[in-house]
Amino acid sequence: MEEGRECGRLDRRNSISLPAGLDSMEPIEYTPQLTPERVRHADGYETSDTFSDGGISEGDSSAPESESAKMPLPNRVRKKSVMPSSHMMSKIEVDQDNRSDTTELTDPSPGNSITSVNSISSLLKEKLMMTLPKALKRRKKPKEYKLRGFVAMLFLSIVFLVGFAHVYYHQQVLQRAYFDKIRFNKEERILRLYNSEGVEIALGYLGVELPSTDRVYHCLEQDQEDGKVCLEWMHRARLYLSYKEEKSKGKEQGFRCYTLTWESLSTDTRLVDCFENGQFHGHWYGGGRTLGMAWPVELGKVEMAPFVTGYIGTHRWGSVLKRYFINSRGVAISIDPQTPLYVSINAEEKTRLCLEARHDDFAYVTHKGLPKLNYSVCTSSNMKLLHSFLSEKSLWDGAKQSDLEVINKLVEEPVWQIAPADTKSLTETAILNYTEDVISLGFLRQGHVLINEKWQNHVGDLTMDPKRFPTMNETIDIIHRRGFKIALTVQPFVATESANFAAAVQQGLLINERGGEFRKVPALTSYKSAPSAGMFDITNNNTFPWIHEKLRFLNKSYQIDAFYLDMGTAYDMPQYYQLQQNLTNPDHYKTIFTNKLHGVWRVIGVSGAIARPPAPIFVSLPTLPSTWESLQLIIPTILTYGIVGYPFLMPGPVGGDYLPEEPVQTKATTVTMDGLGIGDLRITDESKLPDKELYMRWLQLATFLPVIRYSHLPSEYKTDETILEQAKILTTLRIETVNPILTKYTREALDSGVPLIRPLWMLDPSDSACHVVVDEFSIGEEIIVAPILSNGTYEREVYLPAGVWKDGIDASLRKGSRWLHSYKVNINKIAYFIKMPDNTRF
Repeated sequence: MEEGRECGRLDRRNSISLPAGLDSMEPIEYTPQLTPERVRHADGYETSDTFSDGGISEGDSSAPESESAKMPLPNRVRKKSVMPSSHMMSKIEVDQDNRSDTTELTDPSPGNSITSVNSISSLLKEKLMMTLPKALKRRKKPKEYKLRGFVAMLFLSIVFLVGFAHVYYHQQVLQRAYFDKIRFNKEERILRLYNSEGVEIALGYLGVELPSTDRVYHCLEQDQEDGKVCLEWMHRARLYLSYKEEKSKGKEQGFRCYTLTWESLSTDTRLVDCFENGQFHGHWYGGGRTLGMAWPVELGKVEMAPFVTGYIGTHRWGSVLKRYFINSRGVAISIDPQTPLYVSINAEEKTRLCLEARHDDFAYVTHKGLPKLNYSVCTSSNMKLLHSFLSEKSLWDGAKQSDLEVINKLVEEPVWQIAPADTKSLTETAILNYTEDVISLGFLRQGHVLINEKWQNHVGDLTMDPKRFPTMNETIDIIHRRGFKIALTVQPFVATESANFAAAVQQGLLINERGGEFRKVPALTSYKSAPSAGMFDITNNNTFPWIHEKLRFLNKSYQIDAFYLDMGTAYDMPQYYQLQQNLTNPDHYKTIFTNKLHGVWRVIGVSGAIARPPAPIFVSLPTLPSTWESLQLIIPTILTYGIVGYPFLMPGPVGGDYLPEEPVQTKATTVTMDGLGIGDLRITDESKLPDKELYMRWLQLATFLPVIRYSHLPSEYKTDETILEQAKILTTLRIETVNPILTKYTREALDSGVPLIRPLWMLDPSDSACHVVVDEFSIGEEIIVAPILSNGTYEREVYLPAGVWKDGIDASLRKGSRWLHSYKVNINKIAYFIKMPDNTRF
């Protein structure tokens, strides 16, 4: 029985039920047919996945046409589920690969209704068993694609990592830390500086004009120097690197300085080093005034040009320079004075500050041999400490208490500039009337009366014009009794019309033309009112005794109190100049001329400089026309001059130096120089005065600067008394608030060399917002000034550094480290803020 039951189970699993009456017949081949619901399309898919529940006969059985199987007939008829044979399973699998479903067979016997539940169960089992392999196979290809994709990505990742590791290793091998906190890739000539935390603070590209294919070698023994690394590019250039570290007094803070010296080995070699500037590599400041006066320097553009003084608009650089640049990330560059320096900023569409050593036929014509580029790069934790460390500390050297008194007088009292365009307008009467008008105002202090070069009949006379100043000694005596001091402008030029020109030529006191060894011919130039003039040879030992004698006679005759030196720029030198002793560059002339006169006479100001003059000499800002654009240039110019080492600065007159009119075309450039002083009709026509709003905003700014200088008096605006009232209010503010702070920081400037007028980053060097503020400044660390610099503007954005600040307009207290948006400033107000103690509550 058990065997029979097993056979029955096998019959149910493996046999096909036949209609009643056929179970005794011999096995026959049975070819099933597709039902209409499962008709197969040409693409191998079927029209339906439904099962047919109808009876099966010879004509409508459901098995593949190509499949024939011998079916044993069971002893009894019943509906069976069919499990295909192994041969049929192979066929079914082939059909599944063709994306077809397995055909089901049903029994049409009457027992179908009795066994319907079992049939449905069998059918579901069969469906599951036949569709599962199909589903697995259908998923096989996507898994295969994913696997292949993963392998491909893994392969690419391995290739990338191997390549990156190779490059990184190659760079690390080439990039060597020759000294502390510096790495130099000698093959690619890339220099990287790091701070004490290991953060990169400067990126330099050295020798950018050297061929990239040239190999670098260590120098031969005879070319090496003690304590220096020496590298050589054969027959092209040699580079020396050295390092020193210093500790600040009483602090653990260190200052690291690296000296780089390039030497040319070929006339074809260009020595150019560049440093990145901008947001990711810090902001650079310094150098001097450029066209547009960018602050920071990356906001401007300067093509490669000799780093000598000139006239903005005609030349790349202004009249006051210093070979010094400082970066907001605590990096500073100082270039040796002997280097024939060219400088570019953001030239050739690159955000780089570039230095080049180059000889030429004008600025560096006296240099012999091949060029050398020599400079130092110093670093510290922040640029405020670094600037303080690098500032010159020698202002007190040779200074006297009387020099400090002169500085305080210039800070506390105005300078009255008398500079008419017409020589005939400058007379004794004009000067007396001007001083009388100042006194009649009643609220302005007396100060120095500064007279331009037209006190002479011709430039270089060094004596008063007897026709216009017949009793000048008596006039000056009156002026002294009124409380004023007289300062005369002196130039190193001698007009060919001057009575002194022939004597100077005869005694060999003038610069000669180059190449005139056998025949001394004076080299001529032009300067301001002198269309043809010679220039004193300051390297001749007889020149200064001759000048001193002239000035001594002048002082004895008229009791002159001080002199102002108007020395022009490097381009005012004769084109083919030849001095008895060579100068490193034309600007070296200014330094010698200033120092020689300062040692004998009181000098209160100079028009230009490349090195800080001794106290109490103030350096003037450049001449500016009476425009709103000029007003906007004052703050970045005075900040730049202060940073490069000139703490005592003398701005131009309120309202500008001259009114721009129709331009006058010259060979060199287009200029306008319509004088603004008392010489122009003794102003009765207000159309000849600066714009009223411009004058008032200019006066507000000048109130907070080291020296306030007047040309036009506020009383000359007779149709608008608000200007005079505003001048009274600002004068009181200057006397009561500004002067005491300026006087306080004067002593600090003499001790440490830091400027009186400072950028906001000197208050908080870690605040990135302070790095780019171009229209605000601070007096020491106690007052922040934010003037209005645009026409028709009555509000502005103001940034306050960290701390608590008292508003100078409404006396409210404001917290720092934030912007004041749309801060209201009326026409008669100026925004300023006074620093309060840190523990101030509000």
